[in-house]
Amino acid sequence: MAFPFFGDDKSTVARLLATLPQTGRVEWIGLRHVRREAPEAVTEVEVLTDSHLAGDHASPKAGGKRQVTLIQHEHLAAVAGFLGLPEPVAPGRLRRNLVVSGLNLLALKGRQIQLGDEVILAVTGECHPCSRMEEELGPGGYNAMRGHGGLTANIVRGGRLRVGDAVRVLPGEPAHAANKKPAAKGSGLS
Repeated sequence: MAFPFFGDDKSTVARLLATLPQTGRVEWIGLRHVRREAPEAVTEVEVLTDSHLAGDHASPKAGGKRQVTLIQHEHLAAVAGFLGLPEPVAPGRLRRNLVVSGLNLLALKGRQIQLGDEVILAVTGECHPCSRMEEELGPGGYNAMRGHGGLTANIVRGGRLRVGDAVRVLPGEPAHAANKKPAAKGSGLS
């Protein structure tokens, strides 16, 4: 069967960006009860609408873009490889709330995802590494995390979330595409 998209027009790129048929999986959930404390791995958590994960020290503002952080499970081995470690980095060392497998998280920027039966997140942007990565992972930790830091999200709808829950991309145009304004007539831009 031939590849279903052809040409180099913008509609082809838009269709490619919108094609996310995979289903991911929640692999790990971590809560830090106190700032700078190692996170506690939990098997389930109550996700509070437009707030945070119950039991986590974070208290983001309503409407905030960083109410929860996610990292891709597959990147744990990549980061370890950059540091010369024989095993994937333990998720708790990277200071993220959720570890998700099976989906390219960067492809989710600007999209909404459903985790389990209840929780909906709006993926708001990249979660860049901080200087703590040098403390946690040793020399080169910051650079090993660059491009692998994960994503931030706003909690659109809360509910119960469990390790093993499915992660699905919800239908709809990515927010960054929906927010683009068409070029003004006569501007030479299209």
